[in-house]
Amino acid sequence: MSSATRALSHVVRSRELAVAVVLVALVVVTTLKNDNFLFSPDGWRNLLLNPSMLLILAVGQTAVIITRNVDLSVGSTLGLTAYAVGKLYTTYPDLPVVAVFLAGLVFGGLLGLVNGVLVTFGKVPALVITLGTLYIYRGIFLSWAGSDRITASDMPKGFLALGTKQVLTIPVLTIIALVVLAAVGYYLWTARGGREMYAIGSDPDAAVLYGLQTTKRVLSAFVLSGALAGLAGVCYAARYGSISSGAGRDIELQAVGAAVIGGVAIFGGVGTVWGAAIGAVLLTTINSSLPILGVSDFWQRAVVGALILAAVVLDRVLSARQTRRLAADREAPTDPPPTASPTRQEVPA
Repeated sequence: MSSATRALSHVVRSRELAVAVVLVALVVVTTLKNDNFLFSPDGWRNLLLNPSMLLILAVGQTAVIITRNVDLSVGSTLGLTAYAVGKLYTTYPDLPVVAVFLAGLVFGGLLGLVNGVLVTFGKVPALVITLGTLYIYRGIFLSWAGSDRITASDMPKGFLALGTKQVLTIPVLTIIALVVLAAVGYYLWTARGGREMYAIGSDPDAAVLYGLQTTKRVLSAFVLSGALAGLAGVCYAARYGSISSGAGRDIELQAVGAAVIGGVAIFGGVGTVWGAAIGAVLLTTINSSLPILGVSDFWQRAVVGALILAAVVLDRVLSARQTRRLAADREAPTDPPPTASPTRQEVPA
């Protein structure tokens, strides 16, 4: 089989393609029902803009999940960073936009570092640690914000313009999300550190025996997830302008769901940021398209839950099938080595 044929076969069987087909079908059906969903200026803009923050979170979540961990604190990190951005502008109204984005990345990265240190050095499951920091960060947020609210008047117009500005009909926040997707995807696919993250998630014990820097890689995955959650918080502040203590609530579950639906195995070692990005777009599109199709709010949530369950079950089925195939290959008898044909004895004269 040629390399081109193998590549085509891989694409056809990929989870990313299957999710993309579902996404396109959903957009087509919804547009047929109401053409303003796609062909109006607001429809096209919202279709691209709505997934941007969730896409950024899903990319960071993917880096953590492929190491066989999870980060449930990203929603609280997003909200806390968004509120910090508002407070930063109330104190320094002339602060450059680039400095605010860098501050958001650093602040989120520090919160992610706390998660990573507790997981790697405390040897406590990430699910427990990040569930705890979810409430801790949210508690700090509630204590800091209280009943106060950041409004659009507290932030400069140049910063708020990022939430509405477009380049060739593509929102700026969507472009930022795509840049993040490309950068992290390239790193995970080509860099040694990215490949080691996959190896750690596939078999942590084997990774340790092989001498991989498991602590460093897992720690960097949590820092990356926190930094991208901080970036999403800055984007949240730019888009909405109004920030209350409820910012980012429950979005961490959507980030995990987007990654899992996009083919990232919850048990680690498998998946791509491209699939997680498509999963994020699918989730946000479901939330906006199903009401147009006349589906009630209960069934909207049920559809999302069914997609997540189907993705997890499919991962287990494929994993079990691969395990059986490898076991069958090991047990298959090998052909015996060819024996030399006996030579004809010479008959004495």
